[in-house]
Amino acid sequence: MIECIDSGEFHVYAPPLGFEALRQAILRDLSLDSAFSVLVTDGAIEGLYHACRTFIGPGEEFLVTDPGWLWPRRFAASSGARVIELPIYDKAAGYRLRPEQLRQAITPKTRLIYLVDPSNPLGSVQTRAEIVEIAELAREAGITLIHDCTYRHFAGEHTLAATYYPEGTITTYSFSKWLGIAGLRLGALVAAPDVIARLAVAAPNNLGASVLAQRAALAGLEHKADWFPAVQDAQLANQASIKAAVDAVPGLDIAVYPSNGNFLAIDVSGASVTPERLCEYYLERNMLIRQGSYHTAQVGDRFIKVSTTVPSEWMAEFCDQLGEAVQVCRRQNAAGSLF
Repeated sequence: MIECIDSGEFHVYAPPLGFEALRQAILRDLSLDSAFSVLVTDGAIEGLYHACRTFIGPGEEFLVTDPGWLWPRRFAASSGARVIELPIYDKAAGYRLRPEQLRQAITPKTRLIYLVDPSNPLGSVQTRAEIVEIAELAREAGITLIHDCTYRHFAGEHTLAATYYPEGTITTYSFSKWLGIAGLRLGALVAAPDVIARLAVAAPNNLGASVLAQRAALAGLEHKADWFPAVQDAQLANQASIKAAVDAVPGLDIAVYPSNGNFLAIDVSGASVTPERLCEYYLERNMLIRQGSYHTAQVGDRFIKVSTTVPSEWMAEFCDQLGEAVQVCRRQNAAGSLF
């Protein structure tokens, strides 16, 4: 990045699809070959916005899991689509989308399936068999499948739907989580060349993504093996700290452990405490955690989400206060509103 600044390279526009070296590096990181193409975007969420606006329209149906990532629902709705939420907050089902559940939801109006996998906010990951069946269902119905793999790098095992449905899967790729450059706004869409060509016709960033961000991403990918294992070890250790703290507080439970994302979802429904009040308690102490209602209107009153790619000292502070937080907040409502 320093070389990019010192050389003045940032004065020029980047190629519309992204630096070729970066596009190839993303494919290698996903273990995909030249049968796929890449469109580099200003963050993965811009790619999601563009895909939702391109592949769905008024009166068509958009299938999405609940809980899930809020914004693609809004993108699809802003295109005039009907958003259909498939509930996955089910311990017996492993907090995953069941293929049969998807089969029953598909109609002739279904145009897009959006699957965030590993799940945000629950941390579950679809099995290979489930991905194979989901991909086949999408192919049979001629539906485009958006496979949001933002948290893939933290998963114990992960299967790409693109491997089984290459012609109809759009894979989203993010540098915000594993590389930690959210503020630089860089991501990508990966799909068959004809799909990328359609997306490239009127891409939101048709003058190219940030040159500086792309250089950072290239450096991160080049040296990933040198440093990312330590990040993964640290966040798994933080997960273990949370697990010990949760086990010590009656009424709390972790939805998926270990999580396949860099976070844990803690079910608080048995502790007579609201997620919003807990979030407020921690925010007053300079710690940000997420309330479930940020992700779902249906079961948002049941859980909080705690990020784990943070210094161990921060995690120790969170864990040390968890028992007291539940005691103080029990049967209280939040005083204000949370984003």
